[in-house]
Amino acid sequence: MLKKIILALTIMPFILGIAYAKERQGEVIFEINIDAPEDSQDVRLWLPYPISDNEQTIEDVKIDGNFSKSGIYGQKQEGDMALYAEWTQSVKERTLKLSFKASAVERVKKDFPAKVPSQESGMPVEIKEYVKGSQFIPTDGKIKEIAMKITKGRKTIKARAEAIYDWVIENTFRDPDIKGCGTGDVERILAEKSGKCADISGVYVALARAAGVPAREVWGLRLGKKPEEDITGGHHCWAEFYLPGYGWVPVDPADVRKAMLTEKLGLRDAKAREYRNYYFGAVDAYRIILTRGAKGYYLSPPQKEAPLSYGFMYPYAEVDGKAVEWLAAQKELKYKITFKEI
Repeated sequence: MLKKIILALTIMPFILGIAYAKERQGEVIFEINIDAPEDSQDVRLWLPYPISDNEQTIEDVKIDGNFSKSGIYGQKQEGDMALYAEWTQSVKERTLKLSFKASAVERVKKDFPAKVPSQESGMPVEIKEYVKGSQFIPTDGKIKEIAMKITKGRKTIKARAEAIYDWVIENTFRDPDIKGCGTGDVERILAEKSGKCADISGVYVALARAAGVPAREVWGLRLGKKPEEDITGGHHCWAEFYLPGYGWVPVDPADVRKAMLTEKLGLRDAKAREYRNYYFGAVDAYRIILTRGAKGYYLSPPQKEAPLSYGFMYPYAEVDGKAVEWLAAQKELKYKITFKEI
């Protein structure tokens, strides 16, 4: 009997169509090279610096390179950190290497209270910032109209958050031809109905805020599933909404659409429904959070160029006060990220 129970627990995730480990650990190595004129004496780099929380542990951090100085700085977005380095002397190559051991567990937030508070009840003042719109997170006009239509008759934050989650899954699809994680341009994505994870998550956050649901994007990195793996293309964006009296809840409609594309699933397929149920309130252990900063990101120390239209997920560099191409193009800013199982 005991063997049958153990077997059932072992294969259950596969039956549900979610073959994820409950914990993942390994060493993550960033290797960065900035291609700047040899005589440049003002070259600066910011790299998201993950920190430990209840679901991830970051330790044994090592930093190396030929920079003039470096440091770990808290960012304007509370809780975010960055490794900052600068080169103030002429050198042929500008290199930096960051390595750390990462351990992550599955993030599950599904034990919702039986009595869900009303929209405003129990919401801390600081959380109300996550209902506001901005230049990069529009919440008025067409977006407001769509959000109100989606959530009509939904009186609680949880009900509104779930209705928007379902709508985003049913009205967007993943476009594998888009570079990196997408552009995060909410209005374009709503018009074209296609994008990558930053696009789909951005739509969720904008619609949620327009409906009075506190929401934010989460910028992370997928850990490898092999003993050793190049994870340079593993950046990923998902979202969280805040439920008063409970806390932040992860949602990942983009990974639902990715699974549907990869496995050729339709919206009515049972396996697609399993993915939808899973990613509302949970994300797998094969990822770590880098930052939770919003679009329109101001770095610390301050960058000289405009705020990042994206969230702070990729390395960012400036040469002589000008930003170099950084959205996964790897022209002047070249980097490789490796995962090694431990």
